[in-house]
Amino acid sequence: MSLSSRFLENLIDELARLPSIGRKTAQRLALHILKAPREEAARLAEAILLVKDRVGFCSLCGNYAEQDPCPLCSDPRRDHGLVCVVEQPVDVLAIENTASYRGIYHVLRGVLSPLDGTGPDDLRVRELLTRLNGAASGSGAGGEGAAVREVILATNPTVNGEATAMYLQKLLQPLGIRTTRIARGVPVGSDLEYSDIVTLARALEGRKEMD
Repeated sequence: MSLSSRFLENLIDELARLPSIGRKTAQRLALHILKAPREEAARLAEAILLVKDRVGFCSLCGNYAEQDPCPLCSDPRRDHGLVCVVEQPVDVLAIENTASYRGIYHVLRGVLSPLDGTGPDDLRVRELLTRLNGAASGSGAGGEGAAVREVILATNPTVNGEATAMYLQKLLQPLGIRTTRIARGVPVGSDLEYSDIVTLARALEGRKEMD
């Protein structure tokens, strides 16, 4: 599709860079923005700039946050003795939407993937061990000093997700902390963010001990 406006072409090109956005979808989005009132386009532009300027990462859990520590880590009403380990921040959103988990999180920001060259040092594994050792010694802030009694490994049920869970289980075993894995209610090969709320809630409730 050839357009007479280089500005519109540029917008389509930028939108097409987004995940899961093909060229045709980018064209529809660009044309929608073009037809929208200027105020609506300005709000979208401002929202993008604000999220880039003001949203960072929580130094404790690794989730996206505007403050450090994040509201989940600093909430005294959360169960700080229960830590759910997930791959990405989007998985925190998926689990929180179930409204059935009241513990805290640890975001790895990836999984072990030899083919992609992703090893343990590329994930937030060291930070997880530091948190657990800190909890065991009674140090930490925002409730982080509470003794951790269970770690739920909620990596996605993919080949790399399972390999990462097994690797973490071996690291955690010497610490003597109960380590569980989410149940198989989540289809093998799928991602948590695409699981429905009921299935994900049941997977958490039916978690199993890792041998």
